Amino acid sequence: MSRHPNDFYHYMVRWSFFVIGLIILAFGISLTIQAKVLGIGPWDVFHYGLFVQLGLTIGTWAIIAGLVIVAVTSIAKRQWPQIGTILNMVLIGVFIDLFNWVLPEPEQLWVAIVVFVIGTIVMAYGIGIYVAPGMGAGPRDSLMLVLTEATGWKVSTVRNWNEIIIALLGWMLGGPVGVGTVIIALFLGTMVGFSLPQAKQLLNFFLKKGEKHENIYKGPVRPDNHDRTGEEVR
Repeated sequence: MSRHPNDFYHYMVRWSFFVIGLIILAFGISLTIQAKVLGIGPWDVFHYGLFVQLGLTIGTWAIIAGLVIVAVTSIAKRQWPQIGTILNMVLIGVFIDLFNWVLPEPEQLWVAIVVFVIGTIVMAYGIGIYVAPGMGAGPRDSLMLVLTEATGWKVSTVRNWNEIIIALLGWMLGGPVGVGTVIIALFLGTMVGFSLPQAKQLLNFFLKKGEKHENIYKGPVRPDNHDRTGEEVR
């Protein structure tokens, strides 16, 4: 069966969106870590706590935790993880460490607040961009889905309990929990609800819908090409 001449182009665009989205997400996470006086996201609290207690780096612990989760979910589902899941686990950890090394820590509270707000918005758009092409769920999302199937609970319930337990563990390890932790846990998903449709529109524009040229200003950009919508995100 012959491939459409645009298939390779579409493939590269989708993977580019996926990788760029992960880098943007890592940048947002690092911004919130630098403004940690307000608290950081539940999973980042856990990674930070492991860093405080055992050394290594926050990004390294993100990778190690992701590796453990991938192993557990793969055994539970009896299937190999998707390449996108592996890249998610590795790239986010690597770029968190890179951005943590480059970014300065705010010295004033008002600056930390601004950095935290910007970081949270950046995280939402990073998630939207990496989820839009549907190249594979992250390790923590896979765990959430496995637990949902095992318990029969709603995805939102499993997600909330996951983040509460992980945040408590991270806090016990010395991770920074604060109002920012609550804000990220409660509102990041809502923000992704805005960023994801925008990311899909942008992705579909670059994919060109199989047409040679598509102008975003001429006619509506169809919001759903061959993307897998409805994926849960963290």
